[in-house]
Amino acid sequence: MLKLLGVRSLGGRDTVAVQRVLARDPVASCMVAGRVEEYGLDHRSFGGEMWSRGGPDQSLCFSGANLIPLLGDPDDIHAFAERAARGPRLCSSVVGRVEYALPMWELLESTWGPPREVRAEQPLLVLDREPLIEPDSRVRRVRPEELDRYLPAAIAMFIEEVGIDPRSGDGGASYRRRVASLIAAGRAWARFERGRVVFKAEVGSVSSAVGQIQGVWVDPEMRGQGLGTAGTAAVAVSVTASGRLPSLYVNSFNVRARAAYARAGFRQVATFCTVLLD
Repeated sequence: MLKLLGVRSLGGRDTVAVQRVLARDPVASCMVAGRVEEYGLDHRSFGGEMWSRGGPDQSLCFSGANLIPLLGDPDDIHAFAERAARGPRLCSSVVGRVEYALPMWELLESTWGPPREVRAEQPLLVLDREPLIEPDSRVRRVRPEELDRYLPAAIAMFIEEVGIDPRSGDGGASYRRRVASLIAAGRAWARFERGRVVFKAEVGSVSSAVGQIQGVWVDPEMRGQGLGTAGTAAVAVSVTASGRLPSLYVNSFNVRARAAYARAGFRQVATFCTVLLD
């Protein structure tokens, strides 16, 4: 009966209940759980809204720079999509477990128009044991003064992965700030050779339980030598040392990356879907 009340925006009094629900699925919810842990559900600092229909135990959806359905039955997903479609689009992607994100996008597409890309199958992986290969001992955290040497590799990775240049629009100022903040937080790793980045990765989202690795990249001239496998293992070991579970998700069509992560010991725990919007 409560679901007849429709979608509502949650607030501070719901924070503990939301955290309890997110903790049931810590890997898939990492992107949102870290924000809830840091800011609570205060809209001014949270960077978005948390929606529910019938209470957090029954349904959840984060609406911000990304639209992330987290829990719910088909009626809940339909209601969240209707709520999102009523106002101006604020997100640049729809992302989450495929069983929630893909049906939500199918409901939104007629309103929001064709996507830039639909990545309908992205295995969500964890490394919950010792790596199966020796981590690269030369992979280390990037220092703030190394930003200018690190940034070209980050830009190359972004273009290769997302298909757009992060410098478009503002000349790269916002992307530079984003990368600088990751470095300052100790969440960017690289292997340098003669001052040049040959491997890089970041931990983009962090909760108390999970560190989500992203932006894995190897210099094209150095590919096929195992740098990606050993480098990712090194970053995962650092995440584990912080008391968190290393996780990442990868496009199903990226056969080389999937094989590298499997060699390192990652295993699949769920499937994500990402819809990239213009």
